[in-house]
Amino acid sequence: MSMANKTVHDFSVKSIDGKSISLKDYQGKVLVIVNTATKCGLAGQFTELETIYQTYKDQGLVVLGFPSNQFMNQEPGTNEEVKQACELNFGVTFPLFEKIDVNGDNESPLYTHLKAQKKGMLGRNIKWNFTKFLVDENGVVLERFGPKDSPSKMIPLIEKKLALLT
Repeated sequence: MSMANKTVHDFSVKSIDGKSISLKDYQGKVLVIVNTATKCGLAGQFTELETIYQTYKDQGLVVLGFPSNQFMNQEPGTNEEVKQACELNFGVTFPLFEKIDVNGDNESPLYTHLKAQKKGMLGRNIKWNFTKFLVDENGVVLERFGPKDSPSKMIPLIEKKLALLT
């Protein structure tokens, strides 16, 4: 399958507990895929992302969090420590995945795909924690939102996509 025909659903990732998860499991759902860091100054976005998840999950939205320690060492903990910090400090209930690289030689193939589909202001690379990708129910990347973009900025597009699912 050529990269051009690939969708997000063609990738498998590991949950924060180490289980292999096929993103095909999320077919038919609208996804927000975000690289996270609990020690980042933008970590307040966890709360916003959780609110969006709680508000729209019954209508078909899932937020997928991918911790990354690539920016100023802001996610230094183990997967278990990251999970605890997300749950205890930020009340996160949306799915979290193993820590990954989002740029560079060891970057996650999922992120290679996301970045190829939607470039950012500074080209392809993820420039900081909390870069958000909105993905439709068919696994197609719709939009990329920068780290400083409030997650609530995605709501009009999320609502538009979810309305088409019903």
